Amino acid sequence: MGADIASTGNVGKVVGAKLTRNEILQINRLVDAGLYLNPSDFIRDAVREKLAAIKVIEYRNADYETAKKEVAGYFQMKGEAYASDASTDLQLDYELVIKIMDDLEKEGKMETVK
Repeated sequence: MGADIASTGNVGKVVGAKLTRNEILQINRLVDAGLYLNPSDFIRDAVREKLAAIKVIEYRNADYETAKKEVAGYFQMKGEAYASDASTDLQLDYELVIKIMDDLEKEGKMETVK
C-alpha cells in the first residue's frame, strides 16, 4: 500500500502524483512569480512542510498500574492538562488515559476542571 517510488540512486526517489489542472495552474503561477524555481521545487517544499506538521505518536505498552502512576504524576506535575496532552507526552493510548483519569476522579485523587 506504499507509493509508487522509482529509484534515482542514493540521492532520492521519484514519486508520481496526479494533480488537477487547477492545481498545476496555481503552482505555475507561484513559479512565474519567482517564489519557486520550478514545479518540483514547490512540490518538494510542500511535502517537507506537510511531513513536519504531522507528528506520528508511537504508543508504548504499559500495564494499567504503571500507566496509572505515570498519569497521576503527570497531572501532579502539570496541574491542568488535556487528556490528549497526557496521552501524547506519556506515549500512552488515549482511551487508557481517559479510563485512568476517570478512575482517579472516582478515587478522589483528581478532579475535572470545568
